Amino acid sequence: MAKTATKSAARKTTPAKKTAAKKTPAKKSAPKQSSDPLLMEFFIDELKDIYWAEKKLVTTLPKLRKAATSQELQQAFADHLETTKTHVSRLEEVFSILGKKAQAKKCEAMEGLAKEGESIIEDTDAGTATRDVGLIMAAQKAEHYEIATYGGLRQLATTLGLEDVAELLSSTLEEEKETDELLTSIAENNVNYEAAEEGDEEEGEEDEEDYDEEEEDMEDEEEEEEA
Repeated sequence: MAKTATKSAARKTTPAKKTAAKKTPAKKSAPKQSSDPLLMEFFIDELKDIYWAEKKLVTTLPKLRKAATSQELQQAFADHLETTKTHVSRLEEVFSILGKKAQAKKCEAMEGLAKEGESIIEDTDAGTATRDVGLIMAAQKAEHYEIATYGGLRQLATTLGLEDVAELLSSTLEEEKETDELLTSIAENNVNYEAAEEGDEEEGEEDEEDYDEEEEDMEDEEEEEEA
């Protein structure tokens, strides 16, 4: 019996297997607003720039509409004027979200584009499709500037963790793209062809004038010979 007890005591007990604790997946935290003051300062500065540009367009678009010949183009400018006013209000909402006063900083690029539109009006004849071609080109240059600006601002807003601001800027960006596509459609489907026909008519008139001048010269020569 003693030997049996000794053997039992001598037996090694098998240690219980340890179960690995399940790791609870870490919750993803919401994107935090960037603490980079320089990037935020640059972002706000660019907002002031495009704010000025939009307000400049509010005063420029009525001039383009008045100068346009095509009714479709006139309507496009009128519609975009109302959309631009919405863009101004939307930017003011962005400033409010940021806790900043809506301020405009002169946009040299838009100032130059506005002057280009005025030059086209001065350098082309009223009531011509050629003027409309020029107005469309000037307007699309402004649209492309805005598309590039709003695209960059939207990305910056996302980087800074300003999702509400990014959403507002994205809405404006899409509307600018739609306007650009509309202007392209008006040019390709109508205005460009009419302008080309105007050019053909002018060439025909010039040829007739040259022919009349040649006939007059020949008549003068005949009269001199008879004399």
